[in-house]
Order: sequence, then structure tokens, then C-alpha cells
Amino acid sequence: MAICSISVVPIGTGSTSVSSYVAMCHDILKDAKGVKYRLTPMATIIEGDLERLLELAGELHRVPFAKGAHRVLTTIILDDRTDKALTMEGKIESVERKLE
Repeated sequence: MAICSISVVPIGTGSTSVSSYVAMCHDILKDAKGVKYRLTPMATIIEGDLERLLELAGELHRVPFAKGAHRVLTTIILDDRTDKALTMEGKIESVERKLE
């Protein structure tokens, strides 16, 4: 399992709002097989097979173009481990244990 943080930002749309684009991306994610995802205030976190995450990143990057944007900036951060299982919940639990 890998974890991906992705932020898709349309540029030059005439509006500072991006929530409608985020909602369209989440429409794709809710139908995506084999992944878990979580909306955060600054990005969306997706968990799944690395190849599937990269495929989804391409789909999400194209969402603003389909809505008329002429330029899109997508930031992707990948976390992939081979020494142990990696999950969104596990990463959060690890930090919370250290905060106790």
C-alpha cells in the first residue's frame, strides 16, 4: 500500500474558489475501486496500490480541464514503504501515541 497526498489547482478560471473542482474529483474517488480516500482542508489523501494511485492522479489532474480550465497545477506527495504495512490510520495513530 502507498499513500498519496494530492492537490489539484485550476489556474486562470476567474475565481479564487476551488471547492467545485474538489467535489468533482471526489466524485471520481467515490467510484474508484481499491482505494481509500480522505478529504483534508489542503489536499486529499488517497491510500492504495501505487500504480492505481498514479492512474487516479492523472484522472484527477484532468478534472479542471473538463470544466474549462486552461491550466492546472497538481502537487503529488507519495509515501510508499516496503518494510511494513502503511495506512492513513496507522500514520495518525503513530503520531498520536507519541503525543501521549
